[in-house]
Amino acid sequence: MSEPASISLGIAQRYALALFELSKDAGALKALESDVDALAEALKGSADLVAMIGSPVVSREDQTRAMGAVARALGLSTLMQNTLALMGQKRRLFVLPQLVADLRDRLAAERGEVTADVTSASRLSAAQARKLAEVLKAKVGKDVKLNTTVDESLIGGLIVKLGSTMIDTSVKAKLASLQNAMKEVG
Repeated sequence: MSEPASISLGIAQRYALALFELSKDAGALKALESDVDALAEALKGSADLVAMIGSPVVSREDQTRAMGAVARALGLSTLMQNTLALMGQKRRLFVLPQLVADLRDRLAAERGEVTADVTSASRLSAAQARKLAEVLKAKVGKDVKLNTTVDESLIGGLIVKLGSTMIDTSVKAKLASLQNAMKEVG
């Protein structure tokens, strides 16, 4: 990991830990989860928001005001609004995507869940997703939440990432392996 990315992750983790612990002490983990989901959707849906929080040209006052307006529009909890205001004042809003990811991990761990990133060649049906979640649950002993994406270049099969484990059963990977084996022969 590069040094700037490592520093950003460290900053995000400290804010996430504080926010998580305060929410847990206040019995407001449901509200925190709702806030995290709303922020994730806002970041995913607005390239302008991502550009604004990462821009060194936008003043900290303007960033704080803009993020406050976004937080109010999203109906975020007072604790989250105060945290975002503090991050704006300290010029730390650029770590917001990492903060959201860290909070999601902490909330999942609190519920006894793990998240598996699944990439498939075509969209999984509800039955397929349910079956895959059951198989993974039997393997890891925890509830598994699937984060699914589609990549048509896989041709067929799946790529499953669960923690540090990656299982690639895609046709694309099998073809690449066959191609490498053929190069070694000839």
